[in-house]
Amino acid sequence: MFQAPSVFTRAPLPPATREPEPRREQTPTPTTAAPARTEAPPKAAKRRDPYFDNVKYLAIVLVAVAHAWEPVMDGSRVTRALYMIVYTFHMPAFILISGYFSRTFDLSAPKVKRLITGVAVPYVLFETAYSLFKRYVDDSPDTSITLVDPLFLTWFLIALFIWRVTTPIWLTLRHPLPVALAIAMLASVSPDIGDDLDLQRVFQFLPFFVLGLLMKPEHFQLVRRREVRLLALPLFAGALLFAYWIAPRMQLGWLYRANSAQEMDAPWWSGAVMSLALFGCALALTIGFLAWVPRRNMWFTVLGAGTICGYLLHGFLIKGAVYTGLFDRNTWLSGPVGLVLVSVVAAGAVTLMCSPPVARALRFATEPDMKWAFRKDPAKR
Repeated sequence: MFQAPSVFTRAPLPPATREPEPRREQTPTPTTAAPARTEAPPKAAKRRDPYFDNVKYLAIVLVAVAHAWEPVMDGSRVTRALYMIVYTFHMPAFILISGYFSRTFDLSAPKVKRLITGVAVPYVLFETAYSLFKRYVDDSPDTSITLVDPLFLTWFLIALFIWRVTTPIWLTLRHPLPVALAIAMLASVSPDIGDDLDLQRVFQFLPFFVLGLLMKPEHFQLVRRREVRLLALPLFAGALLFAYWIAPRMQLGWLYRANSAQEMDAPWWSGAVMSLALFGCALALTIGFLAWVPRRNMWFTVLGAGTICGYLLHGFLIKGAVYTGLFDRNTWLSGPVGLVLVSVVAAGAVTLMCSPPVARALRFATEPDMKWAFRKDPAKR
């Protein structure tokens, strides 16, 4: 699955205080706003744009709700259609924002340190935690602990690590987006890539990260224009009608981007076609989503700084319910009332997981202090 997931940043501590301006790269770890000037504190307070915190919070809610729908949506064609729409754009939106805040990433020592402590270390910790959780809660003693085969939603962290390390390459190319699209298309027809590091997802979602690298602040200003918001309404209405029609006919595996066309028993050439088609659909729906995200401070804006916690923790809730047979024992959850209840619980739970107290408590795992692991002056040997 998605499995969905940075773009998180804490404010610092995704993906916590105030998020840096778009010109600085952002990781699923805390970032600290520039210190306020004593003579102009109000201006310094605007360093963190509430719009992007709102984007991250609303996107993580969609991630959690969509994950909660998976075990109970089979009896509802409408829910399956909604699930397909959400899955078409929620990860592309996260990945695009991740790329946008990675535009100034280079291989300098400070940024490499942040990449290790904010992405690589959380990946190791949570990949291990999810493996142990499955082993003991799901009574699966054969579940191995491995760092090369991401379990559930941890794939996003290893993907973000790879994308960010390669950022200088993409910023050097003259036409990076067509190259990224070509790689995604080739991956979709290459069954021999295998499951190591979930490279299928790394390659097939790559164009959204590269597109984020190419975006500028003025592009987000265009997205938030009134005309775009109005066009987004018929866009989503049409998408819902189309998803309702195609829901029984389309494999959900296309949305997960975790397999090649051949692995889904489809003609090899359909992988390339679907890669381009899904890129276009995801981009259109992402624009529609971004257009309707509030620009001002909202009650949930502060939660956008802790989305890395919501992303990494909500999986234990969803998988715990599946492993313990909660959905199997309560088949009424597949009905209309049950689906509403599942959605509300998932949204409420992930909201609590994004709260500042949780972010502070989890800082040891999402933003570990690892000064002991790095040279004080990397230039000296």
